[in-house]
Amino acid sequence: MADQVEFIEHLPSLPRRAADAHKGTFGRVLVVGGSRGMVGAVALASNAALRGGAGLVTFAAPEAVQLAAATLCPCATSVPLACGPDGELATEAVRQVRKAAEQADVLAVGPGLARGARQRDLVRLALEQERPVVLDADGLNNLAAIDGWPALRRCPLVLTPHPGEFSRLTGRGVADIQTDRQAAALAAARQWAEAAPTDPTLVLLLKGAGTIVTDGRRVRINRTGNPGMATGGSGDILTGLIAALVAQGMSPFDAAALGAHLHGRAGDLAAEQLSQPALVATDLLGSLPAALSEHVRQ
Repeated sequence: MADQVEFIEHLPSLPRRAADAHKGTFGRVLVVGGSRGMVGAVALASNAALRGGAGLVTFAAPEAVQLAAATLCPCATSVPLACGPDGELATEAVRQVRKAAEQADVLAVGPGLARGARQRDLVRLALEQERPVVLDADGLNNLAAIDGWPALRRCPLVLTPHPGEFSRLTGRGVADIQTDRQAAALAAARQWAEAAPTDPTLVLLLKGAGTIVTDGRRVRINRTGNPGMATGGSGDILTGLIAALVAQGMSPFDAAALGAHLHGRAGDLAAEQLSQPALVATDLLGSLPAALSEHVRQ
């Protein structure tokens, strides 16, 4: 397998912005997520998409939590998803997301989404449309419950699992995965990519110390980041950031590679000021501008 793999060291940069640029120039991101117990997740991902440079960000969240999330992310617009009397997502929510997706350049699905039949319908919808998708958190957990999902996919897809989520997707034990993370990631990326009925890109970002980014042919190992980032909401920041980079025109592989680096670099900068034990996910938002400035072409 090793002789078929290209190991990537370089990182892409974002171009300097033109003086006559406008909001639409830098892409439109739709974040789908949120639930009663996880209001902050969809806001964190949306804020990260904005900090990552997306021109316009909209989030779609259940109507019961939409206003609360909007107060945490005032620069994004939002779609309140219809719910039934029990507070669970209604069938109408799928139609609402489909309509919102028509106005987006990239979808980020999963932060705080929760699990259930309607949530699986939303993930299936994302797979079957053709815009790029970043799938994380409960997006991945719902994906694991969809039989034969690789054959449904028509979109360029970035999957960002931690080892537990990767275990649910592959059926392999976490200890087995961690024994040879690179081989496990390569094998899964190749298998899932080959199952698609067309030939859209699939990129797997396997989180952990030395995060692995691969499309089954290329591999990049990330070297930034620290244990202080092992805190709730950190992954939501990464999801929004990668979506923003794709929205600005980067390929899914380049966006995942640069996103992992910037995410870790922001964590390193925050830890220098605050210490690793004190880090919380919102600290990464504060450090993203400095991290990002290192990768804008001069």
